[in-house]
Amino acid sequence: MGGNDNFAEAYRLAGEAWVAEDTAARLLEESKHIVFSQLVGKKGDMPVSRAEHAVRGSDDWQDFINKMVEARSKANAAKIELRYREMRFYERQSTEATARAERRL
Repeated sequence: MGGNDNFAEAYRLAGEAWVAEDTAARLLEESKHIVFSQLVGKKGDMPVSRAEHAVRGSDDWQDFINKMVEARSKANAAKIELRYREMRFYERQSTEATARAERRL
């Protein structure tokens, strides 16, 4: 059972990493409209349609979008690592079961 403890701990750590990355990505995604409104509001007395157009073309908005996409990519990579750990555990379980069955023959 000791070998499985290592798999369980690796899975737990990978799960915690995924949760942290997913939280960061969701926070950015959920705040997208707030950030956009704040940037539009900083344009002052400019008509809203012009301000929105200016913000969409701004470096600040592009930086925000880049951060949001990068955060989602990191979360996706962390989830792949989590699934990899899970698959490794099942592979090992299967290999051990096969070895036990062969020993009984």
